[in-house]
Amino acid sequence: MILTWLYARGDHQDSVAQALHCGADAVIVDLEDAVPASRKEYARAATAELLAERPPVPVYVRVNALDSPWAGADLAALAGLLGLAGLRLPKVTSPEQVVRVAERTGGVALYALLESALGVERAYEIARAHPALRGLALGEADLRADLGCGSEEGLDWPRSRVVVAARAAGLAPPAQSVFPDIRDLEALAASCARGRRLGFLGRAAIHPRQLPVIERAYLPGPEELGAAEEVVAAARRNPGAAVLPDGRFVDAAALAVAERVVALSRREAPVRLPS
Repeated sequence: MILTWLYARGDHQDSVAQALHCGADAVIVDLEDAVPASRKEYARAATAELLAERPPVPVYVRVNALDSPWAGADLAALAGLLGLAGLRLPKVTSPEQVVRVAERTGGVALYALLESALGVERAYEIARAHPALRGLALGEADLRADLGCGSEEGLDWPRSRVVVAARAAGLAPPAQSVFPDIRDLEALAASCARGRRLGFLGRAAIHPRQLPVIERAYLPGPEELGAAEEVVAAARRNPGAAVLPDGRFVDAAALAVAERVVALSRREAPVRLPS
């Protein structure tokens, strides 16, 4: 199960090397926003060289926007490499874009980043575009700019929309977008707790110091786990509806929630849900 996704600039190979050994569940090598145009070719070549062999943790690559001058070369250089876990596609606005990439890359796992109002509106269609698509995520910086919203509340609906679209399409819960302030770990923890309540699972990070905060926020604490285990045990003793001594009602829905908490505590991989 991936709870922490750490970004690293594709044109800074020292940073990529460090990212592979700092405890992240997965590393995202960025060829897009973090890399200036003059360094795109170098970043692509260096990343392809890195992924010629299998790295110590799963490595995903955020390629350049599909309508950019660099996307085609990115896809050609990366598809089929032994060490590539998947591609993250920025600024997706239509299912057709996903289909074209999937047909070109031969079954590589794809993740669509929704960074505009149009992308969010089409979230479900995009989520169902192709079997190679494994997940959705928001690109919140670009989405804020597109919507013109300066507050967290302005993103509540897009966040819930993406969570619901992923579930409806049988995909794993999406990971939260990056938290841009690498110093304010308290605010990061609060934001992660809210994201978990909204239905997200894990988060992308831009600095290693954010990783343990994200992991603590998304893994259940002792009290939550204990309560979930009580529900599971009660359901096994008495199939069907039941009431625990503390008054909690146990039915199929409560059991499903409890089983997810127990699975999360064990870091078990989420099952691809039926569409």
